[in-house]
Amino acid sequence: MSQNAKISRFSLALLAAGFLFLYLPILILIVYSFNESKLVTVWAGFSTKWYFELFKDQQMIDAALVSLKLAFATACAAVVLGTMAAMVMTRFRSFRGKTLFSALITAPLVMPEVITGLSMLLLFVSFADWFGIFEQRGVATMWIAHVTFTMAFVTVIISSRLSELDRSLEEAAMDLGANRLKVFFVITLPIIAPALLSGWLMAFTLSLDDLVISSFTSGPSSTTLPMKIFSSVRMGVSPKINALASLMIMFVSIAAVLAWWSMWRSEKRRQRDMQLALQQN
Repeated sequence: MSQNAKISRFSLALLAAGFLFLYLPILILIVYSFNESKLVTVWAGFSTKWYFELFKDQQMIDAALVSLKLAFATACAAVVLGTMAAMVMTRFRSFRGKTLFSALITAPLVMPEVITGLSMLLLFVSFADWFGIFEQRGVATMWIAHVTFTMAFVTVIISSRLSELDRSLEEAAMDLGANRLKVFFVITLPIIAPALLSGWLMAFTLSLDDLVISSFTSGPSSTTLPMKIFSSVRMGVSPKINALASLMIMFVSIAAVLAWWSMWRSEKRRQRDMQLALQQN
């Protein structure tokens, strides 16, 4: 056996061990969500009763609705603000304070969530003392906090796509009489659409599964799904929690597949349009 074949087999074994380490716990969680017994580690037969029990839990459903609404609003706002920040960072090459601006935008990427959550809590408390707003924390305060830390991830994703964009397309459109706003919506926006979708999904996922920042900025009537799961797990893991986790895995997997398919179609359409443009020239 050659040295290359040994290295190849070792690499495959290492890759399989890594995937097994990552996905075996998820597979076990899904299997035990169909357990008849209430004990998580004791298999007593196949049953789907915990899924029906899950949908009877009104508190869990309310928490899931709060999380979905919050994640959707957060993702939309983060994409808008992240796109504006990315345009400033890539289109305005030099201006006073650009280094500070870039550092402030990307700071949430490396800042611990505990620090972010605590700082947002102190901000809301200060606003309540000074201006009389945010006295009651709830969905609005969580939305502001989530947009603050998800916008950094969206900005990085869109900035990388804008930096690779061929500026000659925008310059050609401006030479033909289009203003900057029309160039952005007609030329730039369709090209960076896959990056916008990726950023939206990133912000949606980060907001949906956030626990630390939500715990600092939430109120008594704004419990999110991760907070509800954490409080339930502290009293013991039940197959109902496994069923909820399995549904979340299915939801995220379907969303990821649809997003990949949409980006693949957009990229194929872009390549086809470029080939047609080259043929016409």
